[in-house]
Amino acid sequence: MSKEVETEADPIEKVVREFLRDNPDFLDKNTDILETMVLRHNSGKAVSLVERQVGVMRNRNKEMRSRLDNMLQTAKENDLLFEKSKRLVLNLLEAKTLGALVEAVYDSLGKDYGIEFYSLTLFGDEKKLPRTMARIASTEKANERVGTLIGANRAVCGILREDEMVFLFGERGVQVGSVAAVPLRYDSLYGILAVGNSDPGFYKSSMGTLFLSYIAEILNRVLPNHLK
Repeated sequence: MSKEVETEADPIEKVVREFLRDNPDFLDKNTDILETMVLRHNSGKAVSLVERQVGVMRNRNKEMRSRLDNMLQTAKENDLLFEKSKRLVLNLLEAKTLGALVEAVYDSLGKDYGIEFYSLTLFGDEKKLPRTMARIASTEKANERVGTLIGANRAVCGILREDEMVFLFGERGVQVGSVAAVPLRYDSLYGILAVGNSDPGFYKSSMGTLFLSYIAEILNRVLPNHLK
């Protein structure tokens, strides 16, 4: 009775057995399947050397496949990042007005990169600069409120004081937990570009800022043409 139940419970095994019997060269043509199979050698209680070697090679293959998958995933992410960056650069170069330039920056940071908080603060006279989505502040006020940030020659990441957050992001600044900001400077100081996240631990001093610095370098070249 038990044998009949066992036979009825293993219909898949029966199909596999019949398939392999009818196709004796199947495993030769599909070595990837053979690599994952566990084949016991009749060596008593001891584990045979061949079996041990096969096990080691199987583990190495799994590790190599995992590394390859990670490399492919990283390559896809890098390709996507390159496309986003290229689109932003082209839009900045094609911008005919300051408003179009600021819109290109905001559209890229918000839509393409999905950044939670972002702002471009330009230094100058609000009455003289065209009205755009960018924040406007005098250099004197900026030195008073975020002097440490604009005095740096590189991007700065971490947690800022609430008044600094509000200066960069306006009323939404109270919702920002951590920031990455970079001064816009070439032959003179033009402003500051900042991105933020509600998580206080999202932007840390130890993190890389290559992308933000890259965008800042481009803005440093194109902004002067719109601020004359």
